[in-house]
Amino acid sequence: MSERKHIFIYSKHDEASLANKKTLSDTIHKFGFSVVEDENDANIIVSLGGDGAFLQAVRKTGFRQDCLYAGISTTGTLGMYCDFHFNDLENMIRDVQNAEIEVRRYPILQVFVDENPAFYCLNEFSIRSNITKTFVLDVHIDDLHFETFRGDGMIIATPTGSTAYNKSVNGAVVDPLLPCLQVSELASVNSNKFRTLGSSFILSGQRSLTLKLQQNGNVFPTMGMDNESLSIQHVDAVKIQLSDLVVKTVKLKNNSFWEKVKRTYL
Repeated sequence: MSERKHIFIYSKHDEASLANKKTLSDTIHKFGFSVVEDENDANIIVSLGGDGAFLQAVRKTGFRQDCLYAGISTTGTLGMYCDFHFNDLENMIRDVQNAEIEVRRYPILQVFVDENPAFYCLNEFSIRSNITKTFVLDVHIDDLHFETFRGDGMIIATPTGSTAYNKSVNGAVVDPLLPCLQVSELASVNSNKFRTLGSSFILSGQRSLTLKLQQNGNVFPTMGMDNESLSIQHVDAVKIQLSDLVVKTVKLKNNSFWEKVKRTYL
């Protein structure tokens, strides 16, 4: 970490957030780090807020591969991506200086919507109907037609994203050391006439998932990438796979993923 001295701070622009940003900047300078105004000059990117702010920081700075990301919580509690408390900044920086931290590499999703350039997601990609009508998707695993889904939509989550939207629909919590993606249904229709697997399933990071929209009026779906929405009309197919890219995050040695899960949910 000694060669990483240039920090870009991502925060909201309200009065309280800007005050917190100034406090963090002043503290950083005391320990010999510099705060840069241009994210492209940074080799450490810090988010101020909660997990949502961390997701935004990663997305807004382009999933940088040459940077470390760190989340500082200003909410009073730590999150799944925020390892550090705002009210303990000096100890945080000392931990960094004394190598009391580790770098964890989190897998991300690569999403192709028709012929558009790739989109990336750290938590999950979701696709839902934007009209009051059953959504119909042909689900392909690699080259295999696996099932025809009917319902409200689907969530495709990374291991770290398995604790978010995915968990709220009874998906499994997955260790981020496993390079994989999880597919979870939203209100699937299962009857004597229509049938889906009816449960979440996990795919190896070597596989790809393709969702082909049946052209019955639902060609303008609502698609979510982490905490942002994607607006594309006349969608035919979406292909999702694990990317070769990762997000390198700074974490405390005594704050593993499963310690975070326990703290958050148990």
